[in-house]
Amino acid sequence: MVEHVGVEVSAVCTALPPLRGTVEHQGSLADFIWFRTGGPAEWLVRPDDVQGLAAFLAALDPEVPVLPVGVGSNLIVRDGGVPGVVVRLPKAMAKVTIEPGIKEGSRRVRAGGAAMGITVASAARDAGIAGLEFLRGIPGTIGGAVRMNAGAYGRDTSNILIEVTLVTRNGTVETWPAAKLGYTYRHSELPAGAVVVEALFEGTPGDKAEIGAEMDRIAAEREASQPLRSRTGGSTFKNPDGGKAWALIDAAGCRGLRRGDAQVSEKHCNFLLNLGNASSADIEALGEEVRARVKAQSGVELEWEIQRVGMLADDGDK
Repeated sequence: MVEHVGVEVSAVCTALPPLRGTVEHQGSLADFIWFRTGGPAEWLVRPDDVQGLAAFLAALDPEVPVLPVGVGSNLIVRDGGVPGVVVRLPKAMAKVTIEPGIKEGSRRVRAGGAAMGITVASAARDAGIAGLEFLRGIPGTIGGAVRMNAGAYGRDTSNILIEVTLVTRNGTVETWPAAKLGYTYRHSELPAGAVVVEALFEGTPGDKAEIGAEMDRIAAEREASQPLRSRTGGSTFKNPDGGKAWALIDAAGCRGLRRGDAQVSEKHCNFLLNLGNASSADIEALGEEVRARVKAQSGVELEWEIQRVGMLADDGDK
């Protein structure tokens, strides 16, 4: 049965199909989005399991937009909120298991879409599976990593993914081989509204101590170079071909640049910060100012890596 949190059941509410899980009208996203900014989801949906999610999406009006959200580590939610349904997977869908691979002696890691990168990397380490260490530096869920081909320290999700299980917008449960995702740099061809519920990864046999040492190195490097304890959204812009976004931003004089309580990090120029009371509009406008200054200084047009979703507060434009 559907459980409605903090809202009376109304005619509008009953337009949503039943769900095994919870549905919250005007559910807060700023409570968990890393920037701690932005408007609410029109409907924040937390399914209990894959089958319940599939049945819900199959019965949902096809005109209603669906947006899967993990922990919001690479997301700007605009101040007008997100129309339609936002799907957030529960901890029950964060299970990580080890299973045999196809080749003799090989092993694979199967992870639920809600599992965190560090959890998957740690499970691989404990099983003596090398090649997944970079996930220690991915501060989001596996669902998000699969969708955006997240990467760090010279490796991408596409390097280790075997297959992905997803619930499509029309409610079918499908398993896709990695090749079907059409991976490019920080991009996949996963269809809009599809929710990644499970991923299968493969590495190579390795020494647990060496794997652990590499994970520790990644953690130390992140701590030294990134503003991890701030309200941020991770890497803001994609690295252009043959260059580094942070270096272009620094060269354009944007280190420490502010717009209200939104600031370009002084520690790492490709991170934007909410110093306390920034709005999502402040953060996005600061990002656009950075892009303009970089274009004027170097001729390079930076592309957003952070996903920007929802409506502006003033005019409702997406």
